[in-house]
Amino acid sequence: MRGLDKKLKNDFGIVFHNKKILKTAFTHTSYANEHRLLKISHNERLEFLGDAVLQMIISHYLFRKYPKKAEGDLSKMRSMIVREESLAGFSRFCEFDKYIRLGKGEEKSGGRNRDTILGDLFEAFLGALLLDSGVEAVESFLGQVMIPLVEEGKFERVLDYKTNFQELLQSQGDVLIDYQVVKESGPAHAKTFEVVVLVDNKEVSSGVGKSKKLAEQEAAKNALEAFKKRS
Repeated sequence: MRGLDKKLKNDFGIVFHNKKILKTAFTHTSYANEHRLLKISHNERLEFLGDAVLQMIISHYLFRKYPKKAEGDLSKMRSMIVREESLAGFSRFCEFDKYIRLGKGEEKSGGRNRDTILGDLFEAFLGALLLDSGVEAVESFLGQVMIPLVEEGKFERVLDYKTNFQELLQSQGDVLIDYQVVKESGPAHAKTFEVVVLVDNKEVSSGVGKSKKLAEQEAAKNALEAFKKRS
């Protein structure tokens, strides 16, 4: 935890008044369980709170940013922004992964690089920041680390390959589209998935990703490109 206070102040202009809640935000359940006699709090409750304030702030931002987008499009965009892989990426960008307190077993198994842990950590930090400094502080922080990527259109561009592919095919009649995992590789904390997309039981494309959802998106993207070349 050394250096975290200084980093938050220098990089984001954040100063925590309640040091205890900041430490809790960076404490994984595995660490708390290994030090059970010390009755250390872990970050799951803060994660719950952080998830709620994140959803609210991003929803409000998207509602104002895209006045002509339908509710369904806004929901899909929000889900891409707050998905596990995105939040883990934001934790790494902020270098939060260097400061999380993990149990020895979790540390040895690669927990410091695991998307689920880092995504939860990012939400827990938001929950702690909300309690310590209020919603405006959370909005300011997200404005520094998250909103710029939305402004660049990063999430809009990767929004809906699966839906776009489905709409393209269904415009030509009823078809059966299925995504199947054909290969999993790598250690448990850093798996890679290979997915194929089938149209009426015929394989048309494949994709690889660090999660099943990302692999499905890649497969749908490749399928779209293949269909466009044929037309």
